[in-house]
Amino acid sequence: MSIILNVKDLCKTYVINKRQNNVLRNVNFTVEEGEMVAVMGPSGSGKSTLLYTVSGMDDMTAGQVEFGGRDISKLKPKELAAVRLDEMGFIFQQMYMLRNLNILDNIILPARQSKANTLSVREKTERGKELMRKLGIIDIADNDINEVSGGQLQRACICRSMINSPKMIFADEPTGALNRQSSDEVMEELRRINGDGTTVMLVTHDAKVAAKCTRVMFIVDGNIKGEYNLGRYETDTELRQRERSLNNWLLEQGW
Repeated sequence: MSIILNVKDLCKTYVINKRQNNVLRNVNFTVEEGEMVAVMGPSGSGKSTLLYTVSGMDDMTAGQVEFGGRDISKLKPKELAAVRLDEMGFIFQQMYMLRNLNILDNIILPARQSKANTLSVREKTERGKELMRKLGIIDIADNDINEVSGGQLQRACICRSMINSPKMIFADEPTGALNRQSSDEVMEELRRINGDGTTVMLVTHDAKVAAKCTRVMFIVDGNIKGEYNLGRYETDTELRQRERSLNNWLLEQGW
């Protein structure tokens, strides 16, 4: 497999009241196409900052981030915005959607904004409906965002993240606001999408969520302290074994 994300000596520093806060310190890692990588660590360790920085949502202080072979730090703002819109998908714990649009229109909005997506409006709408059918939420297409459950809304956010057929999805605590059943359902959809070839990188504090990924990176004080390769699994028995082994490893890391 080829490398889709290559991070070299990444640093991120915030200056607050004239004091420097070094959130990321010389972080190095790669993500290969088709991986599903979880980032874990204590609160304040830099998990979300790492996700935002490597995806170009936040500026880096130093270092290099190559996405698809291009150094995103050297892209102009409009070029970077186009990469985020056309080649990346984003899912957040807070399910940001426009209240004046129904669920389907929220899902297809990025496709209508994209200059690279050459489908007609009708074709974009049909793709949105197709994604909703795959995720089992086509029946809420015309609903307002306040008329659906949290689990349904997060699945709609997954549809939106996939509308432009991204190379990679970045997810920040995608199950953090959901109950266990909805969390399991959302993770199964992300696993299915990953199984179809889309690379996924997600931040989570939930070991049960991380156990469903192919690799876990553990970050402490802005540095990646360790990595745990899990590979893929097929059965619930394998998943339970993975959860136990991952929990043991996390305890060794100081979790």
